[in-house]
Amino acid sequence: MLSFLSKQKLTIGLDIGSHSIKICELAEVGKKMKLVSLGTAQLPAGVVEDGELKDAEAVAEIIKKLIKNLGIKSRKVAISISGYSVIMKKINLAVMTDDELQHHIQAEAEQYIPFDIDEVYIDYQDLQTNEEGEERTDVMLVAAKKDVVNTYIDMLNSIGLNVVVVDVDAFALENSYELSMGQEGNVILVDIGSSKMNINIISEGASVFARDVFLGSRQLTEQIQSRLGISFEEAEDLKICAQDPGGQVGGLEETFASACTQWVLEIKKALDFYASNYPDAPIDRMVLSGGGVHIRGLSEFFSAEANLDVDVFNPFVATTFDAKKIDRDYVAYLGPEMAISTGLATRKVPF
Repeated sequence: MLSFLSKQKLTIGLDIGSHSIKICELAEVGKKMKLVSLGTAQLPAGVVEDGELKDAEAVAEIIKKLIKNLGIKSRKVAISISGYSVIMKKINLAVMTDDELQHHIQAEAEQYIPFDIDEVYIDYQDLQTNEEGEERTDVMLVAAKKDVVNTYIDMLNSIGLNVVVVDVDAFALENSYELSMGQEGNVILVDIGSSKMNINIISEGASVFARDVFLGSRQLTEQIQSRLGISFEEAEDLKICAQDPGGQVGGLEETFASACTQWVLEIKKALDFYASNYPDAPIDRMVLSGGGVHIRGLSEFFSAEANLDVDVFNPFVATTFDAKKIDRDYVAYLGPEMAISTGLATRKVPF
C-alpha cells in the first residue's frame, strides 16, 4: 500500500482492469468477513491499456453506474495498479529499525527505479527474512508513477469517490488468498486477466516473488477471432466453451496450445527462480484466479505442464453472505474474477 494515502476503515474494493470493472464490498462480523455486495461491468476496448487510463470519462461513468446498481453507499475505495508504471523489486539490506529503514529507503530506491525518483511514489515492506544473528534482510520495494496514480484518483474523485488506499495487484491478490486460506504453505498464485497475468509466490505468508506478465486471455480471444473470421464476442464464447464449437474445435487446439504454452513458460520461469533460491521449501500447489480460469481445460493443462496440483481460487470460501440477496451460483462463477477486488476490500483505513 502507498502509505501516503493510508487511513482506517474497511474499504470498497475496486479492481479496474482492461476488460472490466470488479467491485467487492465486505463487512466485518465478529472475526469473519461477510460479503455485502459484488459486481462486474465490462469496459469498452481501449479505455484502459497497460494499467493506464486512456478514457477516464468513460471508465468513471461505468463505475458510477455499477456502484449505483449495487446500492453501495460508502465513498471510500481501495484501488490497485499494475503495468509498466509500477516497479516491484526485492532488495537485500542491512537490518535496521523501522525509523532507520524509512529514512534510508528513498536513497536506496534510486539505484533500482528506472524513473526519475521525484516522479514516483515509493513504498516498501520489510519481509523480515533474517534469522536471529543475521545482519541482512529482504525488503520489497514498490514504486508507482505519480501521474498514473493521480489520474486514477482524479477520475474517481470526479464521481464522488474517495481513494483511501492505493495497492498493487500482486499484494491485493496475496491479501485475498490469505483471507481465505491463511498463511501456511508455499503456493504460486496466478491471476490471468484480459491483458496481463500476475504471478505471486507466497512462502509461509510472505511474498517472495511478484511480477506482472503482459500476456492475457484477450490474446487468445483475438487469435481465435482471426483464425475463424468471427466476431470478438463469438470468439469469447468459444474460448470458454459457452457455445458449441462444433467441427471448429479441432482447428482451435493449436491456437489454445500456443497461447497457453506462453503462459506456462512464464510460470515456469517463476518456479525455477523460486526453486533455485528456496530449494528446501518446495511449492505445494498452484492457485488460479482471474477471468482466464473460465477457459475450459486450463487448470488441467497447467497442472500437467508445471507438474503441480492446481486449484481454482474461490476468495469467498471463508466468507459468509445472505443467499437471499446474493445468488450462490453467481458468487461461485464470479469468485475467481473477484480475487483482486476482494483483497482490496479487506483493507482497513482510518476515518
